[in-house]
Amino acid sequence: MAGVDTAIAKGFIDTDNLFVCGGSGGGVLTAWIVGHTDRFTAAVSMRPVINWHSFVGNTDGASWYRQFKKYPWEDPMEYAVRSPLHYVKNVTTPTMVMTGEADLRTPMSQSEEYYRALKKLKKETLLVRMPNEFHGWRRPSHRLLQQLYLMAWFDKYKK
Repeated sequence: MAGVDTAIAKGFIDTDNLFVCGGSGGGVLTAWIVGHTDRFTAAVSMRPVINWHSFVGNTDGASWYRQFKKYPWEDPMEYAVRSPLHYVKNVTTPTMVMTGEADLRTPMSQSEEYYRALKKLKKETLLVRMPNEFHGWRRPSHRLLQQLYLMAWFDKYKK
């Protein structure tokens, strides 16, 4: 947030229309950010990890266990407090979640878990599922579609 504050202080940003978006690691950070601040007008979290506890057992890379001191069954709170899902009740920012249906790196179930939690809490949200796509969009039409969804989502909330 220090970088955002610096850009705002220099006058580069319209603070009434502050948006956040990221994919993969950036998707995790986007979901994390909206659970910790209400500074953003709208957000898009693409291909995120939402629940580290379930993620480490479902991703195509088992090495994620090394990012933690213990296994999830030994210290579930270590995984919980690092998971955006743990802070979903704090979200006030309209948040779109975008995922690939065939993603093995950040399985679609991660995005669905976040989307369902947001819906259950009556938060403004949308889930976009890219058919037959993995962790990055292979089809040019899906790359274009992603941009159109981003523009539409941010335009919807632009002040």
